[in-house]
Amino acid sequence: MKERDPVKAHKKICGKIGIYSRVRIGRKSELSLWYTPGVGKIASYLARHPRKAREYTIKRNAVCIISDGSATLGLGNTGPYGALPVMEGKAAIFKEFADVDAFPIVLDTQDAKEIVQTVKSIAPAFGGINLEDISAPRCFEIEKRLKSELDIPVFHDDQHGTAIVVLAGLLNALKIAKKNPEDASVTIVGSGAAGTAVTKLLNQAGIGKICVVDSHGMVSSDRKNLNPFKQELAKITGIRKSGSLEDAVRDADVVIGVSRGNALNTKHIRSMARDPIVFALSNPIPEIHPEKARKAGACIVATGRSDFPNQINNALVFPGVFRGALDSGVSEITDAMKLRAAYNLAGLIKKPGIGNIISSPLDPGVVKAVAKAIR
Repeated sequence: MKERDPVKAHKKICGKIGIYSRVRIGRKSELSLWYTPGVGKIASYLARHPRKAREYTIKRNAVCIISDGSATLGLGNTGPYGALPVMEGKAAIFKEFADVDAFPIVLDTQDAKEIVQTVKSIAPAFGGINLEDISAPRCFEIEKRLKSELDIPVFHDDQHGTAIVVLAGLLNALKIAKKNPEDASVTIVGSGAAGTAVTKLLNQAGIGKICVVDSHGMVSSDRKNLNPFKQELAKITGIRKSGSLEDAVRDADVVIGVSRGNALNTKHIRSMARDPIVFALSNPIPEIHPEKARKAGACIVATGRSDFPNQINNALVFPGVFRGALDSGVSEITDAMKLRAAYNLAGLIKKPGIGNIISSPLDPGVVKAVAKAIR
């Protein structure tokens, strides 16, 4: 089948989502029930009992996808217009896979205080907030403040969705490579939102030795001028001596790329331990092309793309996270929930293979498995 041109396809449909009504308004009786005067009684009731909004409005099933376009995919700072088609895509996935009504909101500001205030101002209409494609380190502070100041779940998908799916895929990959998770040596290339969250969740899961690399080399306690977030990473990993990317990947069992396209080469892969595992997750351009990684000796290769085997993408996570959160009425997505979600997701693959370490986002069991962890 001929591959479709994404630009032409997107232009033809003029947006991937729309609004539809859950009720029919074709008669005067229906108009008076669902709009005025009937809706006035609901308005008056909720003015007196705002916490009942989940029972009477879209809030019960609505998520706001918020982005400022400062870190869109692996493309960088695209601004709000570059972020909008991505947020639309996420909204379509929310609806298609989990029947969640998600609204893409892109902001024409990259000021952290303005973003926090804007989200707080529109939060009453939603049952959850999905932060997306906001650059580090601002994303950490934005999420922290919103979590503390809102009574609905706030979930930065680039961080936690990525971490959950990486852990799930890694658990199965290590089984195939016959490597013990507690003894595995893992190098994470990228110390931004995804790299930070992946490091923390792998550490909580008891994965062995972890090393994080940024544009200046290994994130270690002997480096000067580390920001507080990277100081925390150095403390978690226990890396005390700095080194290059080459030093970090040498003899590693696993390399997880969450940085930029073409950050890795075949020499890096050849220097790794036996049967190396390579997760090249940058989108749309992986850190190394899967075929090159395999020819260099990689035992298992995964990317974030849907056109290669082993898609490690947060699309496997966020629909189920919010489906579970909305159904359970939880106000926070905890670390325990994230770990359960990762193990549930990994458990869907009964017989892992080198081209089958994670389920497809199209598998209807994925949303159920992840949602079950959010309770």
